[in-house]
Amino acid sequence: MTIADKAGNIHKNADGLSRWALANACENPAYLFFEAEPQIPIEGIKITNIGTELFEEVRESYKQYKNFHILTSLLDKDCKHTSLVNALDEVWKNSYS
Repeated sequence: MTIADKAGNIHKNADGLSRWALANACENPAYLFFEAEPQIPIEGIKITNIGTELFEEVRESYKQYKNFHILTSLLDKDCKHTSLVNALDEVWKNSYS
């Protein structure tokens, strides 16, 4: 793409508002020839639905660890519960805050 300047009525020098882009066509003096890249079809897309069972298994595994359990409880709620935050270990508390 090339930028061409259009002289104004009062000021003949170009500014940012008096420019328009020229298409990259043969008529354009600054035309750049690009070879067309080969079209490669995408044949590996698969869409799946993950059931709630997987998320429940993850939540259950987090209950084994105190900090994970507290964090999942905090993230399930819309507001911050200071008692839950205070129950975290110090390193986790600093990361959460």
